[in-house]
Amino acid sequence: MATRGIIGTNRQFKIGKIVCLARNYAEHARELGNETPAAPVLFMKPASSVIGDREMVHIPAYSQECHYEVELAVLIGTHASHVTADVAMECIAGYGVAIDMTLRDVQNQLKAKGLPWEIAKGFDTACPLSDFVPASAVADPHALCLKLAVNGLTHQNGTSSDMINRIPQIISHISAIFTLEPGDVILTGTPAGVGQVIAGDVMIAEIESVGCLTIAVD
Repeated sequence: MATRGIIGTNRQFKIGKIVCLARNYAEHARELGNETPAAPVLFMKPASSVIGDREMVHIPAYSQECHYEVELAVLIGTHASHVTADVAMECIAGYGVAIDMTLRDVQNQLKAKGLPWEIAKGFDTACPLSDFVPASAVADPHALCLKLAVNGLTHQNGTSSDMINRIPQIISHISAIFTLEPGDVILTGTPAGVGQVIAGDVMIAEIESVGCLTIAVD
């Protein structure tokens, strides 16, 4: 059972469903040859995919191309159903750092066949996730620098100001489809610069004012 705390408090949350946005940064959509979506594109990861700082990603045998994607994670702290954008930020307990590990070859094969691609996104160890800073510690979640380095070389260096869909609209949209509950997590998309990792690599993901994750690859 994956749990995460709010740093500086005694609050602990059992991680529930992890709702993720695809193509929420225009440059990332373009680098993968995808159109910028008119509405949020959602997929989900199971809580069983979560690992923590200093743990290890295990690339499944059915993939030969595993990619990293650094993302700002939003921890839901209250029951939220059909919330409006103007009150959506009140549902947030904290912000964290996540890496959306993606089996790009598997994803592309399944997309080409018009099939779901959860097995490319939800495998065991596919969601490295930090603890969370309190929501009050982040003055503006749309003005944060996101970075990811592999073996000391920075590959992603973007800003959350480039999100296509902002967090209030994201929460409102999702909560109209899935009821959000305390411990649910939203991954808000990744900036450009994604790429492949292989066994022996070490990733360091950082988001200013939020935290850092160090993850090795097996």
